[in-house]
Amino acid sequence: MFKKDPLQIIAFQSYGTNTHFYLRGRALEDETIDLQQKGLFKLLINTYKRFESDEVKHIELNLRLPNDKVVKVKTDAHGYFKSEETFDNLQDLTNDEGWLQIVASYNDVNIKRKITNDNRFPAEILIPSKSVAFGVISDIDDTIIHTGVASFLKWRVLINTFFKGAFKRIPLEGAAEFYHMLHKGRSGVNANPIFYVSHSPWNLYRYLEFFLKTNNFPKGPILLRSMNSIFKRKKASEKPEKQKEIINILKMYPDLNFILIGDSGEHDADIYIEIAELFPKRILAIYLRSVDHKEKMLRVKGIFESYKTTPALLVNSSKEAIDHARESGFIQ
Repeated sequence: MFKKDPLQIIAFQSYGTNTHFYLRGRALEDETIDLQQKGLFKLLINTYKRFESDEVKHIELNLRLPNDKVVKVKTDAHGYFKSEETFDNLQDLTNDEGWLQIVASYNDVNIKRKITNDNRFPAEILIPSKSVAFGVISDIDDTIIHTGVASFLKWRVLINTFFKGAFKRIPLEGAAEFYHMLHKGRSGVNANPIFYVSHSPWNLYRYLEFFLKTNNFPKGPILLRSMNSIFKRKKASEKPEKQKEIINILKMYPDLNFILIGDSGEHDADIYIEIAELFPKRILAIYLRSVDHKEKMLRVKGIFESYKTTPALLVNSSKEAIDHARESGFIQ
């Protein structure tokens, strides 16, 4: 008889407002993944564990706020949960950087399974201060971490994801420095929110969270998508999950302008320009990092040459983006 793994809750860093509580996460068996493990075999085992996750479905969880208010939520058939509630004065409960710190737990303390961490799992929601100057929405893949999404048959994506530990992945040069400058803003003391979006599945959440933290990127919500949406057949008119999440952010903060950062490897140019047209005057700038793919580069250059509504730059380095941001008054 195989011993059953203990249970855990992984809460995804999310975002909200003074009155809007919005938190997502997943209840899973604890597969004891060590993100710092080395060696090919151990990396393959960890990768298998990430994608062969055993969800805890249809179970009630408690989300406890700093004022001891408890929000109840139930996981779905894949172990995911999403909680949206309306409150008053959530900002009063945040720390200096605007994070609302929550404790997630299993509601049934008599559940016949061991629960790790004494049934206390940290969760955080970013609630930007009213004094922030702008927000930043950034892609992850090939924008701040080299994944190879533009490579033939995506073979580099597979190698980089499956055969490299997060601690060994090298961020693109100057990216962390640029994001800290944007986070601090022109005043040098702002806490402008940074949102990280990706086409990657939620199974890679802790992997990407560890990468961002290890490489000193500003802390921010990490927004991915479910494995089901990856394999689900989409209607021709249906927008990518990443685009839907970006639109949700813009609607969540109707009085906040944004800078969009991505790369020229996939569809960021099309998505970002469409968003800029949907939300006129709210996109301050679009920065796309060049990728090593001639045809994709020519396509994006053609799009940008005919687009004049929002400053849109195709950059070869973080320095080019930093220079433009400084000239535009976004950073010191």
